[in-house]
Amino acid sequence: MQRLSAHPHVTALDRGDRLRRRLAGERGQGTVEYVGLILLVSMLMVGVVAAMKGFNATQGVEIAEVIIDKIKQAVNAISFR
Repeated sequence: MQRLSAHPHVTALDRGDRLRRRLAGERGQGTVEYVGLILLVSMLMVGVVAAMKGFNATQGVEIAEVIIDKIKQAVNAISFR
């Protein structure tokens, strides 16, 4: 009788241990962080576009040129060794 009741208990403990190990792992964490970063940047861009709807086209072009220049400066500052 004891043997019959021990088997489900051991099986449940084993399944619980496997689940705990699977949830404790950090596999895929980098992907989650990159997706979050992409969503953050895209929401920022949507906000900028929504804010620019009330302005004339020349102001938008000026801001775009400044942003592009800053990005180019940042990329050019990177040195690979």
